[in-house]
Amino acid sequence: MKSKKLYLFASVTAAVLALAVVYTLYTLWLSETERRSHITVGFIYDGDGSTPYTENFMNAAKQLDVTYEDKVTVIERFNVPYDGSVEVLDELVSKGCDLIVTNSYGYGEYVKEFAGSHPDIQFCQATGDNANSGSVVKNYHTFMGAIYQGRYLCGMAAGMKLRQMIDEGVISGNEALVGYVAAYPYAEVISGYTAFFLGVRSQCSSAVLKVKYANSWSSYAAEKRLAEQLINEGCVLISQHSDTVGPAVACENADKPYPVYHVGYNRDMLEVAPMTSLTSCHIDWAPYITAAVKAMLQDKEIEDVVKGSIHGLDAGGGIKEGWVKLLPLNEAICTKEMISAISEAEEDMASGNIHVFKGDYIGVDVDDPSKTYDLNREYIENENASAPSFRYILRDVIVIEEDTDSGKK
Repeated sequence: MKSKKLYLFASVTAAVLALAVVYTLYTLWLSETERRSHITVGFIYDGDGSTPYTENFMNAAKQLDVTYEDKVTVIERFNVPYDGSVEVLDELVSKGCDLIVTNSYGYGEYVKEFAGSHPDIQFCQATGDNANSGSVVKNYHTFMGAIYQGRYLCGMAAGMKLRQMIDEGVISGNEALVGYVAAYPYAEVISGYTAFFLGVRSQCSSAVLKVKYANSWSSYAAEKRLAEQLINEGCVLISQHSDTVGPAVACENADKPYPVYHVGYNRDMLEVAPMTSLTSCHIDWAPYITAAVKAMLQDKEIEDVVKGSIHGLDAGGGIKEGWVKLLPLNEAICTKEMISAISEAEEDMASGNIHVFKGDYIGVDVDDPSKTYDLNREYIENENASAPSFRYILRDVIVIEEDTDSGKK
């Protein structure tokens, strides 16, 4: 009798366990199953397809069509002024948007306030830094790629080219002057050109960086003019954190006894500068945006689906996560050894083996010269947020210069 009871008990236990396994598998399956059949995603851009920065977001929007086909409807609005964004937000809500993506920091304040009044809609703000500050709005999110990683790798390529020019006697070591056309003196921009320059210095220790601000994100005339100024002041290589091809055109057309090489941003510049463009880098916004849409379709929290560094309602990612991309090096002017070395460095960056903001440098706070940072103690960028925070000008090796002809447009 006892053996029958034990057998019955074992059978029941086995059945319960089997049901538990089935239920667990069913739950896991449910969690990966799309619970919505369709969503509408709205995009608000501060520019249009003529600027590489906006074009990258447009490419991410196109990726939604490829990934989700008829499960997603995309609505795009272009050239929206920051202070006019609420009107466009209202329009997208009236068109039934479930998720709204805005592409520029300037929208952040307006979108966060708007999101508080529309809790059933998710809002994702690119390059924002206010998701976790002040009053937290649960349906307002920020995201950005760790672009400093791509800039450092681009800097390495630039440094290798400078070293080649020195070795071949084209320039001397003290002529390794690099120019940089920057948009504004913001942390995002300072972090970017510092990472780029530290990449340069890793290969060419005599290099010095001269920076000029355009005070605009996308002025072709200003960017080209500043690049020309830097070239005339002796810069033998130009890079940029601005949205147009102006600096690349200036390099390609430079009337110098040597080539003035260029490193771009946001797009491949080979089309406009085939003989001088070394490489470029950009943020690929698709990994975040497609994951946000997946979360919506599965009725999950966005940060539970996004693959990257998560800080509350903020998300970021770099080379490792596929958020930051180094565009191909120009084989016409880059040696096979350079290409191989950069490819290896890209793997090292993804593995965390490259420490960008580290070295025998003293950084001076851009707003308060009494505040300094000794880079012998590594500065960890994006440690607590996706938005860059490095805001120090490296003493003696980075020089900030004025536009010498700012009256021209």
